[in-house]
Parts: sequence; C-alpha cells; structure tokens
Amino acid sequence: MASLTPSQPALRWSHSADEILSLTKQAITKHGEGLDKIAALPKKDCNFDSLALAEADTELSLVTEPLSFYQNVSTSKELRDASNAAEVLVRDYDVEASMRLDVFEVMVAAEENIKQSSAALGSEEQRLMERSLLDGKRAGLALPEKERGELTKLKKELSQASLEFSKNFNEENSTISFTLEELRGVPADVISGYTKRTEGEKELYDVTMKLPDILPIFKNAQNPDTRRAADAAYDARLEINAPILDKIIALRWKIADLLGYPTWADYITEVKMAKDAKTVTGFLDDLHKKLDPVGAKDRAALLALKKVECAELGIPFDGQLNQWDVRYYDRLFVERTLELDEQKVKEYFPVSVVVPAILEIYQNLLGVRFVEVKGETWHPDVQMFAVWENGATDESGFVGYCYLDLFPRESKYSHAAVWPLLQGFTRSDGTRHYPLAAMVANLAKPTPTTPALMQHQDVVTFFHEMGHVFHGLLSKTRFARFHGTAVARDFVEAPSQMLENWCFEPAVLERMSSHYETKKPLSRELADKINKSRYVNVGMFYLRQVFFAKFDIKVHTEREQTDYTALWNDLRRSITQVNPGRRAAGQGSFGHIAGGYDAGYYGYMYSLVFAADMYATVFKADPLDPARGARYSKSILQPGGSRDESLSLEEFLGRPPNADAFVREIFGETGSANL
Repeated sequence: MASLTPSQPALRWSHSADEILSLTKQAITKHGEGLDKIAALPKKDCNFDSLALAEADTELSLVTEPLSFYQNVSTSKELRDASNAAEVLVRDYDVEASMRLDVFEVMVAAEENIKQSSAALGSEEQRLMERSLLDGKRAGLALPEKERGELTKLKKELSQASLEFSKNFNEENSTISFTLEELRGVPADVISGYTKRTEGEKELYDVTMKLPDILPIFKNAQNPDTRRAADAAYDARLEINAPILDKIIALRWKIADLLGYPTWADYITEVKMAKDAKTVTGFLDDLHKKLDPVGAKDRAALLALKKVECAELGIPFDGQLNQWDVRYYDRLFVERTLELDEQKVKEYFPVSVVVPAILEIYQNLLGVRFVEVKGETWHPDVQMFAVWENGATDESGFVGYCYLDLFPRESKYSHAAVWPLLQGFTRSDGTRHYPLAAMVANLAKPTPTTPALMQHQDVVTFFHEMGHVFHGLLSKTRFARFHGTAVARDFVEAPSQMLENWCFEPAVLERMSSHYETKKPLSRELADKINKSRYVNVGMFYLRQVFFAKFDIKVHTEREQTDYTALWNDLRRSITQVNPGRRAAGQGSFGHIAGGYDAGYYGYMYSLVFAADMYATVFKADPLDPARGARYSKSILQPGGSRDESLSLEEFLGRPPNADAFVREIFGETGSANL
C-alpha cells in the first residue's frame, strides 16, 4: 500500500490573502455564468440533465469551502480576515443566487416536463429535484418582486451578523489571573501550563477561556471564590455578541414573516426529521418533565456533599448549589462514591497513544486504512492522511483525505469540530471525486513534567468527532449535496453519539489506554468505574442541555421574548436547578445559535434516541465486530442524505426506530417514551 498514489491530489494551503479573495470572486463569477446558461434554456426543452442541478453548486463549494476554512485555523490575521471576507462574499452571493427567479422558473418547467414524459428519475435524482424546488420556495421565489427584494436584503444582513458573531467567538482571547494559593486544588501539571508573571509583589498565573485552561479550575479549585470568579469571566467572555444576537433573531423573525411561516422554528424544522416546531416543543417539554425529578435527586446529592466538604475545609456553607459548584462537586462525587480520580485516569490516556489507537479501532471496524502523507497543510502541527480501503491494490481503493489539527493555538477555533472541506460525488463522466475532511480539536499540550494527556471526556469527544470524519469519508452518494453529514440536522449527531459508547466499553478502553509511565493499560476495575460514572448526575447534565435547547426554541417561537439576557438567566435557573449567580449575557457565547443550529439545538438530544437504539440493537453484543461495522457503513454512512433518514435507520435496525433503549439508558425504565 505504501507505493499507492491517490488518484486525486490533496489541497494546497499556501494561498495569499489576495488569492483567497480573487479565487473566491472567480468561482462566484463562474457559478453565475452557469446559472445564466440554465436560465436561458427554452422551457419546453428543460429536463433533469439539461438543468445540471448539482454541477454548478458543487464546483463553487469545491473552491470556496477550503478558502473560508482559513478563518478557523490560520495563525495569520491577514489570512483569517481575507477568509472571513471571502465567506461574506459567498454568503451574499448565495442569497442572490437563491433568489434567481429565472432559474426557479426553469426548474418548475423541468419538473412539469418530467411528469409528462415516460422517463422516470432515479431515487437520488428525484430527491435532488424535489429538494431544489423546495429550496426555491423556501427562498421566497413564489413571492412578489417587492417582497423578494426585501427578503434578499434581510438575508444579507443576517449573513453578515452571523459572521460577525462567529468572528468574535473565534478571536475571543480574554484571560483571568489567579495567585498560586487561589489555584489550590488545580493539578500541578495544569498550572505549569499557565503563563506566569509578576505584578508588584504578587506572582500571578494568567488563565485563558480555552477549555483546557479554564475547565480544570471549574473542576478542581477548592476555593469557591476562585471558581465563582472564573465562572463569571467565562460566562461574560462574549457579552459583545449579545446585541448581535438580538439583531440576528429579529432578522429571522422578519424573514419568517415574509415567507409565511408562523415562526422561524417552523421554517427551520420543515426540512428536518421533526418537521415542525410543535414536535420540538413537545419533545423538550416531555424530556424536561422526565428529567426534573432525576435532576432534583442529583442536586440533593451534590448539595449534601458540598455541606460536608465546607465543614471539612472550615468555609461557610451557603445552602445553594451554584453554577460554579456543579463541575467541582460532580468530580468530587465521582471520586468519593466510585473512588475515581480524573487526574489519575488521564495518566492512562497520552495523546500519542490515544489518537493512533482510536484510528486503529475505526479502521478495523470499518475496513479502511489511514496512511500519513507529507504535503502542504495550514500549520506544522497538522497531520494529513490518505485513506484507503483494506486490501487496496490500485487507486480504485482510494477513499479520501483526512486532516487532524489537534492542539490549541491563538485565534484557532476553540472547540472540537469537523469540516467536510470537499464532498464525494460522481462526475458527469462517471469518474469519482473523493472527499476530504478536517478535524479540529484543542487537546491539552505537553507540560514541563508530563506528556500531553487527555481527560476521559476528551477521549469521548475525539471518538465522537472521528465519527463525523468517517461519515464524510465513507459516504457514497451520486450528488455532493447529499454527501456524508449532509443529512437532517436533527439526525446528523446520531452516528457520532452512538459511537461514544465505545469509550465506555472495558475492552475498547483497554486498547486505547497506556499509562504514560508504566505503559500498562487501564485495569478492568478502573474501566468499570468509568462506565459507572457515565450516568452519575446525568439528570443535571441533560437538564443543562434542555436549558440550551429551550432558550433556542423559545426565541424562535415566542415573538414576545425580547430581553434575551433575562430569558437566558431565568431559564437557566428554573431548568438546571442551580443558582447562576451574576446575570451575565451568557447567550453571547451560545455559538450554536448563530452557527447553523438555530431552532436546532434540540437535535442533540433528539438524535440521542436514534443513537441509543442503534447501539443497543446492533453493536452492544460485539462493538468491535467488523461485520456489524460493515452493516453500519452500508446502511447509515454510505447513503448520507440521499434518502430519508428514517429509511436508513429502518434498514440498519431491521425495524422502525423507537425510544426504548434511550429510556432504559437515561431513566432506567422500560417501555416506549413519548419522545
């Protein structure tokens, strides 16, 4: 395999700022010329092939998606700014292109001609035609000219505001400083990674708002004042985005009104599995009702532990479970009830062991091989892989490319996510274009005393995100529009959520662990404790998710909601059952609401129902079985969004999906849930 050469070259990553903008403009111009040709077709001659519905959009994204990616990963402000500006151009152009009435009229004519002809479309062709027509209707092309012009203006304003929100999110660089005494309880290896400085006679440690820096304080700092200060800083770090979010939500309501939808949430969910806002609201209300007593029990246990510890430390007990207490006492609860020390656990998960081990598990399960290749990347830390089918003997076994950008740096995207930079699809001449996926994460870096180590939760996150990578790599659709993760947004997380289960299986944990000093794998006893810890305080965890989802759905269904800071804090207090403290404009840091998950955050929990069903039904008996992996790849990954997601689930499960496994897993009940 070492001698095999991919049939498709990798991308180049040496663009200048001028190139980013010029190439973007050229691609836009070319796309516009393609639409002009389609619009000029005589309506009587229009058919599926003459419209070439997929080609122009695909060619545009092949150029612009990688160029707009620079803003998330480049160390150069000039490149980030150019990339951001390029994305503004693309988004504005997308609005204009989506409003081309002449193109829409040709599509309508083509649909009528196809109905009258004897030639039937294939299932994926039919889906593309239907979705393209729906796009036009959702874009407002059935509206009178004046309203269409107003809609175009509003969409451009919305696009610009969303980009501004995202830019602030990516470039947030605030810090908070503590003395060594204030950091008591925080692991020494974490503290050694903070920037140390002197201010007068004080030695201070600067802590960024990046999770590898701030999370250990939430979890470990004994002094509640330290945790409270860190929580307040973290909560308020993006208050600059609050007025931008006000504008975003107001624009969405205006657009929904123009398009004739009762709410923005109804507009968004029309193309999802849920189909309408009422279904989402009902799902969240039912889940909240089920979780409330579970969360109350969790809260009582943590509050009792807090009272005991306050007495042990000789500090006042305020009788409240505060927001800055939850992660701290959750960790302490696990340590004391399960004798599970997160700091000891992470010693078994060096990055240098975990990453290749997880890749190996996926490769064996799904029948592929990763081969690291040298070539241009956007940063020296980035690894590039060519991915091949197992046993490949020639270039026909090539699957695609994968990039891993795993460590934090200034101005880089601050969480973990996967970008499908290139989609896979079949060209008009029958040849294949291969996908390329980039995973961006922020794993802890080495310290002066230890190698880079991963918390178990980091391992879960990495395993989850690699699930998205493989969804992108192994999908085999004809059209780029349906490739990989281009599925309904309330299903897209289900495959990766299902795969998180592997990180709690003792046999899998053993394979991906190796103590950084002794080189011994995680013991079965410790693995069992990790598995038991999974559902400790699960009520409070999911109530926090319900809070995010309810805030999201309320601002997009209840027009009277206008004070979003008040709503954010009131919902947080009433749903999560904890005291939020300072009423910060925390919604400014709710990146999902401006980044594509608007009226869609519920999807994380909605898709958990499918994830639990898939794992319990197929994988639980033998999660490393390649035959089950092949079944998963064929039924779930390969179809992408080329068919209704319920059909993929039914093929994989052998029956329609249900919520039984989810209910048993979370609530310890039996029988179907009203989800």
